Amino acid sequence: MTEPILHGFDGSTYVRTVKIVLNRKGVAHEQNPVDVLAGETRGAAHLERHPFGTVPVLDIDGIRIRETDAILRYLEATRDGPAAIPESARDRARMDEALSMIHAHGYDALVGVAFYHLKPDFIGSPTEEAHRQTLDTARRFMEHMGEIRGGDPWLAGAGPSLADYCLGPLIFYVGLTPHLDEVLAAGDLSDWWERTKRDEAFAATEPDLDRAPPDQPTMR
Repeated sequence: MTEPILHGFDGSTYVRTVKIVLNRKGVAHEQNPVDVLAGETRGAAHLERHPFGTVPVLDIDGIRIRETDAILRYLEATRDGPAAIPESARDRARMDEALSMIHAHGYDALVGVAFYHLKPDFIGSPTEEAHRQTLDTARRFMEHMGEIRGGDPWLAGAGPSLADYCLGPLIFYVGLTPHLDEVLAAGDLSDWWERTKRDEAFAATEPDLDRAPPDQPTMR
């Protein structure tokens, strides 16, 4: 059987999330490192894969799956290995809420905080005032992540879930800026971050920053 092919480069936080789950499931795969920074997602070859030119895209089992959530849930449903979806309805709801909040609010805010320091030209070289507003949004978002987590070790219970594996790659980039401590403190998530960094699959997928800088905020 042909190995799955993951389209997307390592700098993308969402590509990293998919790689984490592939890693946890022990799924051998090829990677086509479609480079956002080189404009490859806007080329004809990738637009054929994804009509809106974003990553990741996964070719697996004779089908093509676009969008991170669909890819993750397919892998969870079809592959053995540790589950990243909680068993209880309560915890699944917490995971789903966290994922929705990450996609709708957390992604842009956290990438905006990181890019202000790492790649300001990709977000229009924002002013200091705009940066502070983005940082305020990031802190408010993290407060809600802390509320969802409650007193549990992970965002949705006793073990890591898809929500942790979506948030972790974003916090990794915030960690390259002076704002990590205040962002984590907003949700009382410092211990969560230490736990996430020690997660085997998460650590194994850390991007090589010399070769794969983070993707543009709109490139998912």
